[in-house]
Amino acid sequence: MAIDFVPVILCGGTGSRLWPLSRAGFPKQFICLTGTDSLFQQAAQRLAALNDETFRVAAPVVVSNESHRFLVSEQLREIGIELGAALLEPVGRNTAPALSLAALAAVEGGSDPVLVVIPADQAVSDGLAFTQTLHEAIQCAAAGSVVILGIKPDRAETGYGYIQSEAPASAGGPSPVLQFVEKPDAATALRYLADGSYYWNAGIFVLKASVWLRALAAFAPDISNSSQKAWAARRTDGLFIRPGQAEFAAIRSDSIDYAVMEHCAGSTFDLRMLALDANWSDLGAWDAVWKLLPKDEAGNAHVGDVLSSDSNNTLVHASSRLVGVVGVSNLVVVETADAVLVADKSRSQEVRQIVDQLSQQRREEQHLHRKVNRPWGWYDTLDSGDRFKVKRIMVRPKASLSLQKHFHRAEHWVVVKGTAEITNGDQTLVLTENQSTYIPLGEVHRLANPGSIPLEIIEIQTGSYLQEDDIVRLQSDY
Repeated sequence: MAIDFVPVILCGGTGSRLWPLSRAGFPKQFICLTGTDSLFQQAAQRLAALNDETFRVAAPVVVSNESHRFLVSEQLREIGIELGAALLEPVGRNTAPALSLAALAAVEGGSDPVLVVIPADQAVSDGLAFTQTLHEAIQCAAAGSVVILGIKPDRAETGYGYIQSEAPASAGGPSPVLQFVEKPDAATALRYLADGSYYWNAGIFVLKASVWLRALAAFAPDISNSSQKAWAARRTDGLFIRPGQAEFAAIRSDSIDYAVMEHCAGSTFDLRMLALDANWSDLGAWDAVWKLLPKDEAGNAHVGDVLSSDSNNTLVHASSRLVGVVGVSNLVVVETADAVLVADKSRSQEVRQIVDQLSQQRREEQHLHRKVNRPWGWYDTLDSGDRFKVKRIMVRPKASLSLQKHFHRAEHWVVVKGTAEITNGDQTLVLTENQSTYIPLGEVHRLANPGSIPLEIIEIQTGSYLQEDDIVRLQSDY
């Protein structure tokens, strides 16, 4: 008999330690750091690969920030994976409330599937080993156990939490968990490495939905009650499910580990660990990205248009232009269209301090790239100055922007590719390549792509105020 399970992909977080490539509006899980697919897409593909005659996988449930909903749906569409549901958090409340929403969704209608819960921002190189380990975990969870995956440490890492397991790795199979340990200091991490019974906590959990809900009620009853209230107040828009905003905001923020797992060890809940040997990385900071990428004979990892001379053990990631480095060692250099990071590779964890400064100064570079993705396509701000801004805009086939107007700016549009259907006041225009129109200040307008290929235009804004909040949306599909 096949075992039914539901993949739950936890897709929150901003990836601040991977700035400037990762931004709050386009965080690391949606970025292609390795290979041609984003980390989120890779996670979805790994879970889909678990499906066979014994293990029957449902469409994934994704828990994400409200503002990332179209990134979730579009990136799954790109790889041909159907979305089961997107549970949209109005604010971040850590992973325990996120899993609670997924469990409540899973038991709707009286079912009780096994949940395979994974973060969206990890890398796994050995897909076969991942599949075999998860199959074993699903079988164990179907019998009522709570299963967590551990990674055999290969160094004294102080950036991970640890799990102490009763049986050594050589014994194989799910072994009882003795305790969870927070991120240790260097001396303690060395002791854990030598001991052999400590594993890195991969943050991957496998358990029945009902088991999570019972454990949550036992160990964190306030989160359990608040999550149920938020779920009861939910609104559904197709595959997008929004918990009650005020109710969800009132939930105490806590992680799966703190709220439940640490209390399961030694309790009546059967908490077990499986060792995952699949070349796993959480890609939490740039030094982890460097470790995973292919390197030259001097230990340099290059992404993009990079030239290097007499340098070693350095990561250079170029997104939009040529980057050259000479005579440097153990550096991280990350270039994007609007920002450059240079850091000592051993201090990659401290990149978040730059993000904190951006937040304090209310700098846009914390939140968005120069090129910004939208449900209908994207825009790229090419230039700006006193009373003008120039954008390149792409609209997907059959998509359209909102019907809108501006109080402080006029716009000039030039079609460079495809066909544009333009609402301009009382007029509806159809323009093709090299044709243009003018949108006066205050005029109601809309840009749409009726064609089958992407539409691209150049937009020139002029006026006294050119920020994105000068938009009055009168009608929107999103």
